[in-house]
Amino acid sequence: MALTCGTALAAASFPDPAVDAPLANTKGAQTAVFAGGCFWGVEAVFEHVKGVSGVTVGYVGGSARTADYETVSAGKTGHAESVRVVYDPSQVSYGQLLKVFFSVAHDPTELNRQGPDTGTQYRSAIFYTNAEQKRIAHAYIDQLNAAKVFERPVVTQLAPLDAFYKAEAYHQDYAVRHPDNAYIVINDLPKVANLREQLPALYVAK
Repeated sequence: MALTCGTALAAASFPDPAVDAPLANTKGAQTAVFAGGCFWGVEAVFEHVKGVSGVTVGYVGGSARTADYETVSAGKTGHAESVRVVYDPSQVSYGQLLKVFFSVAHDPTELNRQGPDTGTQYRSAIFYTNAEQKRIAHAYIDQLNAAKVFERPVVTQLAPLDAFYKAEAYHQDYAVRHPDNAYIVINDLPKVANLREQLPALYVAK
């Protein structure tokens, strides 16, 4: 997928969040959870973000009983393919993670789909883990819409994180293990390239 299907500014000129948490004074580990289409590509992007120590793909929004790939793929379980990002708040802020999410990881103006994938399991969503994340994410969505950064409104859902169900082992690090897969080449590697080229201060080679 090209950078948000050509509907946004280049990431280099993409606005920083006006509301954000300051960088922490000491190292630590916090968690952010995002959904933006097929989790392979979103995972691949965040694995290259400064300050991120781990990314796990999984399912959010439904029950544990139906949190498996074949069932979720039917689009009737309420889950969204998601990524859990563990990051050091002394190196990267939650707002900077949001900037990556909105500018290069997916197209936040597509409703219940992303690129070639359709269904509510591919919806755009932010699952916040605390009130501060909710406040920052809500303000940034309002900021992007008010500035008309995209040609269409942001449709990203904002919801509390109830539970994260880790996806099957063969989905973890899929883009790294299958770099020649046609889907990865067409849809996901361009996202990582956009991160490297457009947001070099946030990019880390792996």
